[in-house]
Amino acid sequence: MSTSAITTQKVNFKVFRFNADEDYLPYYENYDMDVTSEEVVLDILNRIKWDHDGSFSYRRSCRHGICGTCGIKVNGRATLACKESMDDMVELFGNELTIEPLSIKRAIKDLIIDKADFWEKHDAIKPYLISDVEEHPEHEHLVTPEEAEELNEADLCIQCGACHYACPVVEINEDFFGPAAFAKAYRFEADIRDDAHTTRLTELHEEKQGLWDCVKCFECQEACPKDVNPIEKITKLHNMLFQEGVATSNVATRHAVGFKHSIARNGVLDEGGLVLYSEGPAIVKHLPVAARMFIKGKIVPPWGITKSDNLDEIKKLVASSSTAKF
Repeated sequence: MSTSAITTQKVNFKVFRFNADEDYLPYYENYDMDVTSEEVVLDILNRIKWDHDGSFSYRRSCRHGICGTCGIKVNGRATLACKESMDDMVELFGNELTIEPLSIKRAIKDLIIDKADFWEKHDAIKPYLISDVEEHPEHEHLVTPEEAEELNEADLCIQCGACHYACPVVEINEDFFGPAAFAKAYRFEADIRDDAHTTRLTELHEEKQGLWDCVKCFECQEACPKDVNPIEKITKLHNMLFQEGVATSNVATRHAVGFKHSIARNGVLDEGGLVLYSEGPAIVKHLPVAARMFIKGKIVPPWGITKSDNLDEIKKLVASSSTAKF
């Protein structure tokens, strides 16, 4: 059996260094290393520690790409160090790679970060089953296979925090719950045995910390080692807000409903109409941007929108799936 030849290439690593007990500011150290096609990023971290500086610190554990412990950032991209091939990293970014912790402002020692905020957000969404059960029940609360399927594998989350610190909103908004908390919230919202649907959804609906601040960047999906796909759970929670009658009229919910109206009306998105529906009179603050978008052809007047050829079918789909009340 033939095997591919092992290749070697030279890579410069710019590595984040910081010790909260000794350093006032972080700094970067450069390491020029010959990297083989067999190595993953974790191999490089090990080599830096073993061959260059024994004080270099990072987290690692299973080395099977399923626990999330070795999560770091390479050139700003959330990465599982034990899973990412160095060949893929070089192909993606070139031969100059910057290695940093998942969150620079939470760094304690080099690539190790303080995850206290992750656990605070995790606990805030009541990540447990809330049900009024008898103290001495006579039988189990049985769940059918179909009802169990509704969890949609959200129960596979292992609270590693990889998606949380890959989220750009978490980095700039300290109040935002984050994708891991939302995935965990969905796990119990989808559980037929849970009685706190409305209460938990009301908390998730709060502005600044809640679901509507998600920017749909899909970074959480890319970072998750267990394929929980938090962005999918966030979308399902959005729908639950409407289905349970929790959603109230604000810019975020009107944006969602306006999107639906636009698709139902044209089969395509009317950018200008969407902002008008969402913002109302406050749209005046967007007029300078709107003018530039109009010049670039990004928005067109209502009479200039080309309707979809499948508009009748689209309208039926929207009507059958919509739960919005405003």
